[in-house]
Amino acid sequence: MYKKLFIALIICILCLSPIAAENWNSFAGDVTHSGYRDDSSDFVTNLWTFNMESPVHSSPAIYKDYVYFVSSQGILKAIDMETGEEEWDFDLKAKTNSSPIINSNVLYIGCEDGLKAIDINSHEVVWKYDCGNVESTPFFYKDAVYFGCDDGHLYGLNKSNGKEIFNKKLDGELKSSPIVVDDDIYIGSTNGKLYSIGTDKNKNWDFTTGDEILSSPGFVNKSVIFGSSDGDLYCVNKSNGDLIWKVDLNNKVLSSPTIDEHDNSIYIGSDEGNLTCLDIRDGTVKWSFKTGDKVQTTPALKDNLIAFGSNNGNFYVLNKYTGKEEFTYNPGTILFNSPITSSAVINGNSLIFGDDSGNAYSLNINKYEVPGSPQLFYSIAALIIAIIVAIVVIRKIRSRK
Repeated sequence: MYKKLFIALIICILCLSPIAAENWNSFAGDVTHSGYRDDSSDFVTNLWTFNMESPVHSSPAIYKDYVYFVSSQGILKAIDMETGEEEWDFDLKAKTNSSPIINSNVLYIGCEDGLKAIDINSHEVVWKYDCGNVESTPFFYKDAVYFGCDDGHLYGLNKSNGKEIFNKKLDGELKSSPIVVDDDIYIGSTNGKLYSIGTDKNKNWDFTTGDEILSSPGFVNKSVIFGSSDGDLYCVNKSNGDLIWKVDLNNKVLSSPTIDEHDNSIYIGSDEGNLTCLDIRDGTVKWSFKTGDKVQTTPALKDNLIAFGSNNGNFYVLNKYTGKEEFTYNPGTILFNSPITSSAVINGNSLIFGDDSGNAYSLNINKYEVPGSPQLFYSIAALIIAIIVAIVVIRKIRSRK
């Protein structure tokens, strides 16, 4: 009897353990797009930069003690989060703008030639599914991987062998990253529609906006929230697709909503150059922070802080309640600014993101500490050259007098 009780206790402990929480099953980690994982590592947060050698547009994925980046040229890098050093790399042999997800030691990533599954222990391709360009970040749900494709199909594949278990032809190109909630898949299309499709392949409903939907939908309180290139942020009923509210953000919304259910807040960027905080319940704008350039990243959320990048080359951390700036990091030191279109992720106090210059960065979001800029040397060199030129010009002018 005691033996059975002991076995039952062990099973309960295993069920409650954080192993499953290590999986990174969707774009920005979950259906709220928080981009946050509790620090399960035993190392101190360190500051570092890492050269990816080509632009980074996709969002990284966190798994165990490593962060996984994929450059636009299709080079996958596994980086030690403590040291910022490369553990291993893999050439996908295809360009990509999709973000990786990871479940049970297998990484799934969309490329211009389809979806690939990579074993992160053996560093080998487990399987590949050919379907054309996949910019949509896959979503892991019930042992299947769901994603959209530029061919207009919504696919679901068996996680183990890549065999097709779901295929639904929709209109337009499916660049939006899907979410799956209670056996229903939500995904946007370039034809301006958001679709709700059951995993049984039946269409529940579609909702029409005024322009293409590249934003990944978020989910909260039986509502689906998403942005459109028509400039509006929408909240619709998950059951029937009826509009609950919409808010005009004045320009294209490529950013995906980050949802803070406890504070009834939604955070989202727009091409107007703002990060805006709205009330989940009715869309009331709580505050808006202006950066001066497009905000196409999806913000990451931790405690009372919200973190995001802008196309002006600055990375911002704001107080989530007031929208006041806590600190800003400019990797390009003004002279060599590169747009930041890669959405950040947070592991404990480590805030990690990439930019179009091809660099990845690790900041300490708790202590407001940032790494030295990799562009600082070039900025100093440019300043020295400018001073030398100025001196030469002044001397020539004086010599003529």
